[in-house]
Amino acid sequence: MRLDEFVDGFERDEAAERRRLAEEKSYAITDYLDDVERQFEQTVQGDDLYGSTAPEIFVGRSNYPSVSTGLLSPMAEDADPTQYATSGDWYQEGYGIDDVLQRRTGLLNSTRSAQVDVDDVWDGFVGVQREVAIADHPVDVEVGLDAKPELDLSLDDISTPTGPRARATDADLAENPHVPRPVEKTLEDDDWQAEGAMNYLYRRGFDVYDINTILSAGALGQGRNRRLVPTRWSITAVDDTVGQYLRGGIRNEQTVNEVQVWYNEYVGNDYWVILAPGNWEFELVELKAPGSIWNPEPDGSYYMAADDESYEGRSNYVDETSGAYYASRLAVLEHLEDIGRQATCLVIRHASESYWAPVGVWQIREGIRHAFEGEYATAETFHDAVQQLAPALPVSLTDLRRKSTMVSGIQSQIGDF
Repeated sequence: MRLDEFVDGFERDEAAERRRLAEEKSYAITDYLDDVERQFEQTVQGDDLYGSTAPEIFVGRSNYPSVSTGLLSPMAEDADPTQYATSGDWYQEGYGIDDVLQRRTGLLNSTRSAQVDVDDVWDGFVGVQREVAIADHPVDVEVGLDAKPELDLSLDDISTPTGPRARATDADLAENPHVPRPVEKTLEDDDWQAEGAMNYLYRRGFDVYDINTILSAGALGQGRNRRLVPTRWSITAVDDTVGQYLRGGIRNEQTVNEVQVWYNEYVGNDYWVILAPGNWEFELVELKAPGSIWNPEPDGSYYMAADDESYEGRSNYVDETSGAYYASRLAVLEHLEDIGRQATCLVIRHASESYWAPVGVWQIREGIRHAFEGEYATAETFHDAVQQLAPALPVSLTDLRRKSTMVSGIQSQIGDF
């Protein structure tokens, strides 16, 4: 398909779009939050919470290395715990922002303070938490609580939101969890560095969601170095580690033989991916609309952020795009590995006004992963792709050129010629 025809398919009546957003932008979650405390009262028996926990834990980052570590348990008595754990299935199910927030605020975070150095700790609250993290299905637990929960809706651009929080006095397993053999293998080898163990689990079919939970519980790495890893950090660490592994695998592959432009939209985010012939290079440019969650001033200008890497990769953490960079890079590298090619890649993320609450970096990863399932357009050159795509973007080509290393590089090359 020609790129001009591809772009025409996304032209929108701006007034109609604003009306649609006004109709769809739901704040029903506010009413839902009012019911959270009632649900808790129905679920708690005395000082104990009985029920199934999702195969997920939460580790905070405040006061590191003394952190708040928690078990996430559905409060609704008839809840299916598998529906409460963050995963790529949420995209497949078509979850919107309301759906995500309702499930996440329906999880009680039963917390205890703990030191991050856990080494071979498998007893007490931390031990139960680690057992839950390495199990391959939700585990029945009994948690003792010493206080009424506090509604603490934590909204983060990387990790998914969390719901009410209460201090736990103790926790016990109500069943023996089943641990997959590959996970047992990583636990048994005290000399295996965390990076190698992550890549091993990924090669064995574990998605990054499973791996970051296991890493967060301090169940990966050399025995003497095993530590609880704050959830926010573990998500980015796994995306980065697996991404570097995949990048190493494609660096000697042939390049794609045409300029391809892919598109997807999910929960108020537009994703444009340009793949062009050439050695591996990558850049993420984020365009955050006035009135969106990270640029709340409705009458302001677009907030723009960008980070990039060359063929050799990065030697330091990104400056502006945080975990979004590593999630989007992973999704692109997975596609390139699937087709056995390398490419020069530009990803443009547009967070529109309808992205009214952050649901976590998973939606970026899945939005780009699934962009490659659709039809793509072609262009003669990378320059042509950017030029023809520019009218569909909410910022001018001049502004994009000022922010993007790749786009400004195109202009430099033309000027040199």
